[in-house]
Amino acid sequence: MKLYQTPQGILLYHQDRYFLNTELAWDELVNQDNLLQKIDEQFTKWEELKDGSELLHSNLLPPIGQQEVWASGVTYYRSRDARMEESKEAGGGSFYDRVYDADRPELFFKATAYRTVGHGDQVRIRKDSKWDVPEPELTLFINSSGTIQGYTIGNDMSSRSIEGENPLYLPQAKSYRGSCAIGPCLYVTDQPFSEDAEIHLTIRRGGEVAFRGETQVNQIKRKFNDLVSYLYREMDFLNGCYLMTGTGIIPENNFTLQSGDEINITIEPIGTLTNTVE
Repeated sequence: MKLYQTPQGILLYHQDRYFLNTELAWDELVNQDNLLQKIDEQFTKWEELKDGSELLHSNLLPPIGQQEVWASGVTYYRSRDARMEESKEAGGGSFYDRVYDADRPELFFKATAYRTVGHGDQVRIRKDSKWDVPEPELTLFINSSGTIQGYTIGNDMSSRSIEGENPLYLPQAKSYRGSCAIGPCLYVTDQPFSEDAEIHLTIRRGGEVAFRGETQVNQIKRKFNDLVSYLYREMDFLNGCYLMTGTGIIPENNFTLQSGDEINITIEPIGTLTNTVE
């Protein structure tokens, strides 16, 4: 089932039917154990809509309440290579090689809820950066108990020029206004996400395809539960959190985002997250 957050309330798409709840707060609903079962027990009390698809085309909100967004780095071999290449002149190339092979993953804070945008919203590139890319990522929703309850799509906007200048500049390269998008929905399931699922990235510029790439979830080296275990090891999240799981799609070194670019990230069965660059 899929949960969308709209100005009218929480929209549920389940068994080809739409249901709306205007009373529940997002955090109250999603931060539960056995979330799929809990929703399945109560959704028939929600208002069934004749055509809920209309709400999907009118100002979807990001599927987030008071959660933080975190991210994992260097979980794909392609990401390892790209990070080593961009930072080799600064002497930081070997750092990423070591992280890829280490037991402890790279985890970093990405965004607060109010800095996170949703489907159809604008993302930004830093004005003091010359080399910028989107990073399409399968994103976990983890409740406050530390268990994965659902999945969404994340766009981890990144400044490769700042990160490559010095690995210690990572927070500035990753965390800034308009750097984080998630959506379009929270896909709720009690099953592990399919490792055969494909992640597609398409960037359009002036109506033409400027970049296209794809990978599969099975290319992620680390297990999701291991990432969650390290994140929750000495941290607590009262409303749960989102964790981006890394990217395996990185445009060539001569590509950088421009204002007006349209970024489309598709991961089925979640859907497509679309953002334009401010």
